[in-house]
Amino acid sequence: MTDIDTVRDYLTGLQDRICSALEQADGRARFAEDVWTREEGGGGRTRVLRDGAVFEQAGVGFSDVSGTTLPPSATAARPELAGASWRAVGVSLVLHPLNPYLPTTHCNVRHFQARRDGETVAWWFGGGFDLTPYYPFDEDVLHWHRTARDLCAPYGGDRYDRHKRWCDEYFYLKHRKETRGVGGLFFDDLHEDSERDFDYLRAVGDGFLDAYLPLVERRRDTPHGEREREFQLYRRGRYVEFNLVWDRGTLFGLQSGGRSESILMSLPPLVRWEYGYAPESGSAEARLQDYLRPRDWLNELPAL
Repeated sequence: MTDIDTVRDYLTGLQDRICSALEQADGRARFAEDVWTREEGGGGRTRVLRDGAVFEQAGVGFSDVSGTTLPPSATAARPELAGASWRAVGVSLVLHPLNPYLPTTHCNVRHFQARRDGETVAWWFGGGFDLTPYYPFDEDVLHWHRTARDLCAPYGGDRYDRHKRWCDEYFYLKHRKETRGVGGLFFDDLHEDSERDFDYLRAVGDGFLDAYLPLVERRRDTPHGEREREFQLYRRGRYVEFNLVWDRGTLFGLQSGGRSESILMSLPPLVRWEYGYAPESGSAEARLQDYLRPRDWLNELPAL
């Protein structure tokens, strides 16, 4: 089985590489680091970039946390974990760009182990990345999903299809009957072959920048006005709704006594709600709705 400290070393390096690349892409702002410890066990380092040329806020967090008991949300689904000690390591990031034409994005890669009486009783890998545009471009959606498909290819012909479908199902706002965006990859409880699963985790973590940075270069300087900015802030409200209502990671973090500031780092710095909002028929804002449903992007969109 993969040593968890080996996974930890990869994740700290991933955080460093992503932060360095995002600072270079932004060109103005730098990440501030907050190193913290957790009374129950472990700690982490949270890095946040604010008020940049590209990113209104970007958060990239690493955590290595442990405990002697798990919250009810975890043991209800996995009763064999009751009474086991546990350790979880992960990197999670959310980027909220300033330009409404550049999508918000999220990436997470993580590893979990539980032990009882000196024996490992459970372990798994999880992660993925997803894209939340406000003004979608077909070429961006295709690039995003082609990158996801290509990094999945060495792990079986159906890996992309399965984890893309899982992403569509997970990042779905049931009360709104819409997806959070155009999806990507999502996987959890991956425990088939620890070395191969860890290799896939690295492929997803390393592939994130390949998927996202080209979009930054395309959209960072797209002209926009107050109308687009107001729509971006309104749609960010959906992001908040998902994270606070449906996201299992947020629930686990808060129930397990996690650090609230780091857990809620994913929330946007500015957001607005409007009762009964409906975009004008035929407008660019109305066009978004057609992208907020599960679709076979690689075959439905015209090849570019």
